[in-house]
Order: sequence, then C-alpha cells, then structure tokens
Amino acid sequence: MTARWTVPTRTLSSADLVALPKAELHLHLEGAIRPETARELADRYDLPLPRTGRFTDLGEFVVAYEQARDLIGSLEDLRRVAAEILTTARENGVVWTEVHLIPPTYAGRLGPDEAVVEAVLDGLASAAGPDAAAGLIIGVNRMLPVADADRSLSLALAYRDRGVVGLGLAADEARFPASLFEDVFGRAADAGLPAVPHAGEGAGAGSVRTCVERLGARRINHGIRAAEDPAVVDLLLERGVSLDVCPTSNVELQIVPDLASHPLPRLIESGVPVSLNTDCPLFLGATTVGEYALASSAFGLEPDALAAIARTSLVTSSCPADRRERALAGVADWRPTG
Repeated sequence: MTARWTVPTRTLSSADLVALPKAELHLHLEGAIRPETARELADRYDLPLPRTGRFTDLGEFVVAYEQARDLIGSLEDLRRVAAEILTTARENGVVWTEVHLIPPTYAGRLGPDEAVVEAVLDGLASAAGPDAAAGLIIGVNRMLPVADADRSLSLALAYRDRGVVGLGLAADEARFPASLFEDVFGRAADAGLPAVPHAGEGAGAGSVRTCVERLGARRINHGIRAAEDPAVVDLLLERGVSLDVCPTSNVELQIVPDLASHPLPRLIESGVPVSLNTDCPLFLGATTVGEYALASSAFGLEPDALAAIARTSLVTSSCPADRRERALAGVADWRPTG
C-alpha cells in the first residue's frame, strides 16, 4: 500500500466513503449500543448512562463498559442491540461486521451462556441482508478464571455453524499475558477456529509477538504498539498478520496522546496490512465512515490508500466468499466523486 502523509489532494464526502464497501472487524457488542437505545434502556431500568469522551486510562474505561453491559437487562435487549449493529453498518457502507462478545461476563444474569450467544446470533441473523451481515467472535476475558476461557472455547465451537467466526482475547494484557491461554487457543486452532486476540494496546510490542507466535494469530485487534519494535513489525510482515486499528479509540483511551503521535502511518509505510474500525462507538463517538475520513484528513491517505484498507478489511475477514467477492468488486469499481 502506498500512502502520502500530507494534506490529501481530494476531500471525500461522507457519501463517497459510505459507497466504499468495507468490513468492520473490531467492534464490541456492548460498546456498540446505539446512543438512543442506551438512553431508552437507562430510562427503563433506572440506570445511569455510561460516560463518554476521553478517558484518563483503561481502568476508567472498563467502569464505563460495565455500565453499558448493565443496560442490557434481558435477552430481548441483546437481540435488539445485535440487530441494530447492522442498522449502523448499513449507514456506513459496512457489508460485513465481526462482533466481539464474552458470554461469561454476564455471569448468568440473563440465563445460561448458551442463551446469551443464541440471542446475539438471532439478532444478527434477523437483520442480515444482501447489503450487511455479521459474524460473532466469542471472547476470552484474560481476568476471569481459566475455566471461563475453556467455557468460551466450548461455546465458540458449539455455535460455529450458526455464525461464530473466531475466538477473541481481551482485557488487561499487561497483567494477564496471552501465553496463559496458549492451550485454549491451541485447541481452537486444531478445530480450525481463528484466533482474534487484542494486543499492543495496554502492553507493548512483546504482547503482539506472543499472540502471533504462541496463539497463532493472523489478525490482531489494535496491535499498534508493534511499531515500538522493528523486529515485531518484521514478524507481522513475514507471517502476513493484519492489524484491526481504531485510531479514535487509541486517542480517547490515551493509548497515544494525539493523532500526530499515532503509529498508523509508520505501520502502513512498513507494509503491514491494516483495517479501520470503531471499537466501542457508544463511548467514543466513532463511526466507520468517520475513521476513514480521519485517515484521510489526519494522515493524508488518498482514495487509493483508503480503498486498499477496505480491501484488507474484506480479505482478512471471515466474510462468506460470495459476499466478499461482491464487495471486492465494489471496491475495485469505487470512484469517489468528491
């Protein structure tokens, strides 16, 4: 991918960016509640709305995330939130979405873990159509007991024929390294289930290396701190690992102090494949189209570079082949008018 880190020669309209077919690969279900739905649920259950905007650290963000999860008071709420993710996808020209969910974090509050997974899968399926669909990534929370990691793997394998497309890993990577979960992800790999861990956000390049070498990851959520170690960047290039990057999230959670400090330009210039994503838009105000616009305005990406990112998002996803090929044809035909 060739990119120019200057003022772009063209200003792209929102309509142009919506028209670019793309995938959203780094999106958390509870962090993707639409704001109007969050207000309705908060009123219904007499609960506070989680705070939004810039957070002082990841710990403060976790508190807000747990408040968002608390807003979901029934399985029907889960179905609604899942279905509305595809409403947002259509508004942004996202033809395929991969949604992260960690069922054990509900701790049986809505019923058994199976009921939680089925509610989300039902919601996604009910809203799917030719222009938007989604798969589910069942996550492991690093901070829960190892038995819960086994539980997440069992759920992912049990529902892979109904829409589960990967096994994720999230939460405090500094205190709970990915190596603790090597056995779980080894069994996932043996069953053909892709590893889609978070790394290189709350810990450095070594965390990214561990996920690649010990978990067999070919996609990393975030991963931006790989740029701190040229040897890890070389590892990503050697193994064809892509990064699902969320620039607004990285700034608002103070992983980087500002966009000028963001390593995305260096990673792209090095040849590392990337996708652009919103992570947790409820708290951060991000949209997929907004992340592409930001990449253009802040980093100077020209339309061909944005199209290359959209293409990467599709070819590195678990999007069904027929849907992917149609979308890739749309990327090839994309001609912005702005």
